[in-house]
Amino acid sequence: MSQDCEHVLGDDGPLARALEDFHPRQAQQDMAQAVAEAMQAQAALVVEAGTGVGKTFGYLVPALLDGGKVIISTGTRNLQDQLYHKDLPLVAGALGVSPRTALLKGRSNYLCPHRLNMTLAEGRMLEPRLVEPLRRVQAWADKTRHGDIAELTDLGEDAEIWPRVTSTVDNCLGQDCPEYAACHVVQARRRAQEAEVVVVNHHLLFADLALRGEGFGELLPSANAFVLDEAHQLPDVAGNFFGVTVSARALTDLARDSIAELLNNAPDMGELRDRSDALTQAVKAFRLALGEGSGRGPWVSLATKPAVEQGLDDLENRLTSLADGLEAVAERAKGLESCGRRAREQLERLSLFRGPQDNAVQWYEAWTRSFSLHVTPLDVAALFKEHRGSYQSAWIFTSATLSVDGAFDHFNRRMGLEDPRCLLLDSPFDYQTHARLFLPPRLPEPNDGRFTGALVDMALPLIRDNPGGTFMLFTSLKALREAAQRLRDSLDRPLLVQGEASRNVLLERFREAGNGVLLGSHSFWEGVDVRGTALTCVIIDRLPFAAPGDPVLEARIARIRQGGGNPFRDLQLPQAVISLKQGAGRLIRDISDQGVLVLCDPRIRSKSYGKTFIKSLPPMQPVTDDRDVIQFLRSGPSLQTSHERAPQ
Repeated sequence: MSQDCEHVLGDDGPLARALEDFHPRQAQQDMAQAVAEAMQAQAALVVEAGTGVGKTFGYLVPALLDGGKVIISTGTRNLQDQLYHKDLPLVAGALGVSPRTALLKGRSNYLCPHRLNMTLAEGRMLEPRLVEPLRRVQAWADKTRHGDIAELTDLGEDAEIWPRVTSTVDNCLGQDCPEYAACHVVQARRRAQEAEVVVVNHHLLFADLALRGEGFGELLPSANAFVLDEAHQLPDVAGNFFGVTVSARALTDLARDSIAELLNNAPDMGELRDRSDALTQAVKAFRLALGEGSGRGPWVSLATKPAVEQGLDDLENRLTSLADGLEAVAERAKGLESCGRRAREQLERLSLFRGPQDNAVQWYEAWTRSFSLHVTPLDVAALFKEHRGSYQSAWIFTSATLSVDGAFDHFNRRMGLEDPRCLLLDSPFDYQTHARLFLPPRLPEPNDGRFTGALVDMALPLIRDNPGGTFMLFTSLKALREAAQRLRDSLDRPLLVQGEASRNVLLERFREAGNGVLLGSHSFWEGVDVRGTALTCVIIDRLPFAAPGDPVLEARIARIRQGGGNPFRDLQLPQAVISLKQGAGRLIRDISDQGVLVLCDPRIRSKSYGKTFIKSLPPMQPVTDDRDVIQFLRSGPSLQTSHERAPQ
């Protein structure tokens, strides 16, 4: 099969004939060959494919030629949709094959007819702000074939109505549901069972590996290969799904669903409705007990406070009372039985916060009106290794950012991979010619209160003299807001700031502007693909070390230290390097792109570890003066427009 891959991706192969802008790349052919060999041997393969290698085609071609069942997992639902609706049919068409394919998302992405009917039945009890969104959902429900909520584009995926008309593992009635025959989740699973290629996302994959039953557990044993794209996200995703969470939302949803089921099936049980209301009040009281403001911290810092202890007691008492009452009427309806089971499950989860848990960290997160309590494993390596060992399959891990200073030790260790084959494929883009690296001198240290102001003063001449667009990445929302305030009255070009519109809307406006300034943090460090003159300068404020005080990080640091390791070397530095590579990867997205990467953190010069960051970046030519930066930005590169895309 490896020879077939080389031909397919070669000068005179079917992809070159099918795509006008296809450029054969040796690195892509090397990746495809390695993937084909791993699939045949049912082995583990780790591939870092730099920007421009075309890793999507690098795994799709051997996957389609293999002919066995392949599960492809991506980092986000947006990437999942792009892979399924664009890349997969394109490659299949070029190869002249017609595999059965399926797109499968978590159940919360599909309309639940039963919960829609329950919400409609609330009538006048429904909150007024939900009436119009519910009407739009109802109109769409009569037309949709697949029930994917992404189809209803005039409602955002975070719209308040969706939790009311979609299901979760907790509230799904399964085969006992009166709408089971019309269930979109069941239909999606059936399509996936019949498919040779199934496209999922990491959250769905790990939910099933962790036995949460999110949607396709029955498919896992039959897969010949798992391809995990954007694999740098896996350790954090695995930690979330191998852990346990209790949230205010889950508890209030339980109370609301219980009331709805009682109204429909046990209207004579007003006392049980009072118990549901009492649970809702206990949730609100517990949030108040956690203190004012938003934030996160270790559970141990709050667990012994009298108000928190009392709040936890009240939650358990209200849950127990509701569970007992629901079980007494469970025979009247499956919905009542389900609510009773959910109450017992929430009690079990709450019990995990009555004392310390081995090999895990307990922590909390609080918002203005909500909260969540978490138990997160300190190390997912052993857990993932155990689950992966249950399947006689190939496991392909790929991303543009997996290595640190040319080595994969950090990723392999976190994922419990023992001696996998590792392949490092550099970007084919000519960074020496098309990119410059600028480390501004004379900036204060990042912990200096003057730092962000000095950064903006340094950046303003670059922004003003840049004919194209500028992307400013921040490690904190506080710094982003300060920079936005300082820039707002100093620019004669569009200023786009995270939080002022959705991510997709901001990116589209940035592309259309051609010379805009986009300020982003956190979620903007990866997955941003802006090509051509619309983005020719990326400015990064600080080295992206994880924020101090994060309870999970602090617990993992303590564990490494107790084991005689070096937390900075073994955890903090590698994670920061991978994050910086993601941010820097926003700059050059196509073969003719040109731009400047500006790293503003003076520690990259003054600290010995700065060399590790520099060595992990693409080989950009350094410049030492802002005048050289401006001259390079003004040099008038002949670029594609921002809407043109290179092949995968």
